[in-house]
Parts: sequence; C-alpha cells; structure tokens
Amino acid sequence: VQLQASGGGLVQAGGSLRLSCAASGRTFSSYVMGWFRQAPGEEREFVAAISWSVGSTYYADSVKGRFTISRDNAKNTVYLQMNSLKPEDSAVYYCAAVLRGSSYYRLSRVSEYDYWGQGTLVTVSS
Repeated sequence: VQLQASGGGLVQAGGSLRLSCAASGRTFSSYVMGWFRQAPGEEREFVAAISWSVGSTYYADSVKGRFTISRDNAKNTVYLQMNSLKPEDSAVYYCAAVLRGSSYYRLSRVSEYDYWGQGTLVTVSS
C-alpha cells in the first residue's frame, strides 16, 4: 500500500484547504482511511476517518463541523476539506489506511492503522 498526501500550504485564519491522499497498491474497498495531524512537539492526533466501502465518517471533536472527509472511488483518492481554519490547525497532516470491515470505521488511534503517507504541511496564519 502506498499513500501520497498533498495539498498542504499556507493559509490565513478563516480560510480553506483541501488535502488529497492518493492510494495505490491495493483494492481499497475494505479499508478504513484516516487523517491525522502532528504539530511540533506534540503527539500525532486523530482528525477524521472514513469507511471506503460505505462512506461512513468519523471526526475528532476539534474539527467537527469544519472539516469533511470524503473519497473518490474512481480516483482511489481520499480528501480532507478543511474550512474555517484556525492557527491551532497548523500541523503536518498524514493519511493512513488499515484493512477493516465497514462497521469498524471509528478508528482514532495511531496504533490502529497499518499504512501511512509521508505527510503534508498545513500552516494557518493569524
């Protein structure tokens, strides 16, 4: 499994960005895909997850209502649309994947994912 994250950049507070995670090497219909982030000096934290097969989603409380995770089956790509960005959203964002049934999409721990992308940096200025 290869995961390639992209779309990070510098944005002002209140702005938007869309991150992409291009997945390859498998058929991902039975996978759960997640986004995590890690700020300097902090632990990696959960942001959002989606069941690839049925599209069920799960969010951290800190991003609920502002971020949306989605997937495009034809492009084998998972997206994270980030709106109303805050300076505290600044971090390196990572996409992750694990083989799980569609009922098990509420996966929020780093240890629950087997595959990781390289990360993309998001910086939100105040």
